[in-house]
Amino acid sequence: RNWLKTAKSVCPSDEAKEFRLDNLEKEINALESEFSGEDQCIGFCHNDLQYGNIMIDEETKALTIIDYEYASFNPIAFDISNHFCEMAADYHSEEPHILDYTKYPDLDERKRFVQTYLSSSGEEPDAEKIKDLMNNIEKYTLASHLVWGLWGIISVGSFA
Repeated sequence: RNWLKTAKSVCPSDEAKEFRLDNLEKEINALESEFSGEDQCIGFCHNDLQYGNIMIDEETKALTIIDYEYASFNPIAFDISNHFCEMAADYHSEEPHILDYTKYPDLDERKRFVQTYLSSSGEEPDAEKIKDLMNNIEKYTLASHLVWGLWGIISVGSFA
């Protein structure tokens, strides 16, 4: 909601109308009601886990995650959905904001990721737990698009 308020303040009115910023409060409310009451697993989340923020040591194969400026406690389903969405971006292209959804992980890859994530505690997750998290991840994809869409409007508006 804070980013929506900022986006409205930096966006010219004709563009705000084109982006339908006045309707986004309703969208935010709809997303919020979709998730209210659900058993959300909250954890410390990176919130921008794209390939440029994952460093791999070539010799040891150790992973280091960098750039925690957006990190906070959040539903883990949001963080994972955002990670999947980031797989469709190419930050080395001239148009990194144009997403290529052929790069978005397919259902089997998403399921494998979720199972591995949930297994990291040392316990094997049951099928219901995997299914529930995958359903929440799919729903949070909308929130990820909303967050980064507003971020883009604010970023462009800050430089105008």
